[in-house]
Amino acid sequence: MTSPDNPTRRTAIQGAVAAGAAAALPNISPAAEPFRPKGNVKHSVVFWCFNVAGDKWDVETACKISKDLGCVSIEIIDPEHWPVLKKHGLTCAIAPNGYSKTPFMYGLNNTAHQADVIAATKKRIDECAAAGVPNVISFTGYKWRDPADPKSGEISRDEGAAECVKALKELAGLAEKKGVTICLEHLNTRDDTHPMKGHPGYQGDDVDYCAAILRKVGSPRVKMLFDIYHIQAMHGDVIRRIEQNKDVIGHIHTAGNPGRGELDDTQEINFPAIMRKLLAVKYDGYVGHEFIPTRDPRGGLAEAIRVCDV
Repeated sequence: MTSPDNPTRRTAIQGAVAAGAAAALPNISPAAEPFRPKGNVKHSVVFWCFNVAGDKWDVETACKISKDLGCVSIEIIDPEHWPVLKKHGLTCAIAPNGYSKTPFMYGLNNTAHQADVIAATKKRIDECAAAGVPNVISFTGYKWRDPADPKSGEISRDEGAAECVKALKELAGLAEKKGVTICLEHLNTRDDTHPMKGHPGYQGDDVDYCAAILRKVGSPRVKMLFDIYHIQAMHGDVIRRIEQNKDVIGHIHTAGNPGRGELDDTQEINFPAIMRKLLAVKYDGYVGHEFIPTRDPRGGLAEAIRVCDV
């Protein structure tokens, strides 16, 4: 996703979260938290979720809690905050792309915005390389000519794919030189209940479509952000999809489905089995926890780490 400092995102999410947050008690209390990860899974915390919902953690709070729970990264957070992460012994597993507009709407598929997105991403690749941040996020964008207007006409899937391939090939040269991986994210278009639970209009809502783009680019520095929540919402069959796409997976996100909430027994995804599959295919990247808290956020994060720590 994009930076939590993006005002468009902040306004949309805060209103929806305030209206829909559940009052359930946490399954895991702070007293039950003395747990250290085994080290097989590199746990990361996606900052925006915990910054706009629950206790609305600031960067310092997020760092302290994440470190205490055994995480090694806080991600999708802007470069100005990276020194704070470093102070706490954390890295940023994947950076936002730096584009000023809502980045999952204004993507590489749209020739009206493509040059600006490429320029912002190149700048961010340079910043990532200088700071030792391994990945930067990327998006196809919405399918409409004007991403904010569904009546503006559609970019065809073939055109969108071709433009993404062209743009990613241009970015790949710099990414390869700098040692930074660009991760194109697949998003679901089915959930229309909340601005961050689904993205109706997003062109890259088919994992095979995204994988085909990446294989046409053919760079070891252009991969997929495989978001388990979005894959489950659009397709299901997550373990098979990991096997089919193991060559292009560059980063992982988690959240419970339906609802993009905690990784608890109210949702349908079998995270331990999925994590074991990731280890079996030799995935050695980060796992970013990107659920929207509906109860005690620390307890929910501790639970997610336990569930995924195989």
